[in-house]
Amino acid sequence: MKKIFRFLYVLLVGLFVLLNVHNLKAQESNGWKPLGQQYSVQQLQQLVIPRDDWHPFPNVSDPTGFEKIPKSIRQGYIRQAEKLLDAKWPRLPATVFLQFKRNGNRSNYEKLSFKRRQMLATLVLAEAFERKGRFIDQIINGIWATCEESFWGVPAHMGLQKAGVGLPDVEDPVVDLFAAETAQELAWTYYLLKPELDKVSPLVTSRIEYEVRRRILIPYLNHKDWWYLGYQWRANKESHSPPNNWNPWINSNVLPTALILARDPELRLKLVYKTMDSIDNFVIPYPSDGGSDEGPEYWGRAAGSLLDYLETLKSATGGKIDKFNQPVIRNMGEFIYKTYISDPYFINYGDADAKIHPDPALLYRFGQDTGDSLLTRFASFEYRKQETGNGDATLKLNQLKLLNYPFGALNRALPALKSINELLKITPEEPFSRDVWLPDLQVMAARSNQGSSKGFYLMAKGGTNGASHNHNDVGNFIVYYDGQPVLVDAGAQTYTAKTFSSQRYEIWNNQSRYHNLPDINGVMQQNGGQYAARQVDYQNDEQKAQLSMELSGAYPKKAEVHSWKRTIRLNRGENVVLNESYVLDDTKGSITENFITPCKPDIRKSGLVVLTDTVNKQTYHLNYPGNQFKPEVEKVSINDTRMSHNWGDHLYHITLTAQNPKDKDSFEIQINTAN
Repeated sequence: MKKIFRFLYVLLVGLFVLLNVHNLKAQESNGWKPLGQQYSVQQLQQLVIPRDDWHPFPNVSDPTGFEKIPKSIRQGYIRQAEKLLDAKWPRLPATVFLQFKRNGNRSNYEKLSFKRRQMLATLVLAEAFERKGRFIDQIINGIWATCEESFWGVPAHMGLQKAGVGLPDVEDPVVDLFAAETAQELAWTYYLLKPELDKVSPLVTSRIEYEVRRRILIPYLNHKDWWYLGYQWRANKESHSPPNNWNPWINSNVLPTALILARDPELRLKLVYKTMDSIDNFVIPYPSDGGSDEGPEYWGRAAGSLLDYLETLKSATGGKIDKFNQPVIRNMGEFIYKTYISDPYFINYGDADAKIHPDPALLYRFGQDTGDSLLTRFASFEYRKQETGNGDATLKLNQLKLLNYPFGALNRALPALKSINELLKITPEEPFSRDVWLPDLQVMAARSNQGSSKGFYLMAKGGTNGASHNHNDVGNFIVYYDGQPVLVDAGAQTYTAKTFSSQRYEIWNNQSRYHNLPDINGVMQQNGGQYAARQVDYQNDEQKAQLSMELSGAYPKKAEVHSWKRTIRLNRGENVVLNESYVLDDTKGSITENFITPCKPDIRKSGLVVLTDTVNKQTYHLNYPGNQFKPEVEKVSINDTRMSHNWGDHLYHITLTAQNPKDKDSFEIQINTAN
């Protein structure tokens, strides 16, 4: 019996050590020390500022704080709110909610819901600035209408409830992105205006407390099964992917909501701890290089929402919990400017757009918190560019517009308002990095010269086809010249029910065929984390930068590919060169190289496709072995507002099809200027 107990004891100790070794490895991978392990609910009693003593921003009881905000911004909000004094709050019909289930449309309901949130946020800020009570009644109308909604989120996220997609079950409240967003908007409304709302009726603020508690705080505390919290991944890393941007996005909204509205001190601390423990599940597996597999498009709601969260946690603990010195946090900030090509273009892959306009105040806050001066200078550039159309212009306060925060993101607007005066004092700078290598993502970028957009720019990636917001794009690359697109990644279309379903890869722009990639024996790449690049090798020096990889692992067995070695190289000041070398187990289908371009292709002669940028009057040559390949051009019409924002109403799909494919071969394709 003693031997059995001793065996069990040794086994348990071994498991404990193994688990802790795993935790240490997780910490060592990017340096993050998990909050849930560093602190307990009991310790938080000594760290978290009591509810009535936490004052992160001015409110109507402290009106002088708003006078530091530029007068033009205050007046801008007041003028906009005046237009809303007699406005009708949009109706939210059940039949519009049902459109997602019936025909896949999610946008129609979202527009109505988001407009309500935007109206309320505008009115709240206007009243906080003016303090005359003019907007209070309309604010109460907005609060009451919001509190009477059956669900604060959107129809596309109803898979969280037991009843599944369809109408919301009010007996099974779930917390999605926009339910959490709504909760923070009501919480900050409560924080800013409670005395004025109570003058009309204390039942308004008590209704906010009641609805937020039953819809958000209690369900959030009681659930560990919602995927975005990360507990399923923590329990079984082999079967579950780490949480994506949903985790910090929701936690960054739940935290201030709990701090403001949870009256019970014990409940308040439990909620704070739960957010800390959950946020670990996002940060621990995050790449050490700070790169996001969701792309720069989602930076604001991945790294950016983590910033929101950490700033709130730091404020709520009087600076006692400060995580901005962690290397992985600084690297997350750097990612946004490392992926910058030239305004308005950023590196894009997966569902990310090529044209984005990052939030200048968020860039500034990230730079300030992490001590990254280039990030703050980039913030200044983006602010001037977005407000005046000229990043070098001298921006005067009377030129400022309303802050661009959709669906009532007061948790973004309030810190932004504090930062604008400082943002305007900083000398703007565009971050033209000559070389970027993100080893965890296997993404490289290179340009001809540091500090300039002139000449060729190359981005190439390895990675896997199991990324969040994945497209089958292992080995894809994009090419720009003088900051303008030559070969591109089409990006994503407007989300529908099909986008995140089993039919995802029926959508053309998600397929490898519509990336700058080969079809092998007529077969495209397959989705899944097991389909990945191997033997990835990055090199750079003064003359060149290149990425080489083995692509065979990105294709299913039916492609019959034994080896496919791809090398993409930027020769600085000269051109971009693609080298392919392959060995097939069998040749039973076509070998095709695919290219996507916004430039107009013209097949002039064997071995040459001329690409003309008709807008910028620039011409390029796509040179290929004319004796091996036959070129064809397909015009791809774009009937989607999201994608057309990036590329207009069409792109071109160029195919180079091998005429007599061999079992073993190699060839070179070049992209040159026509000059």
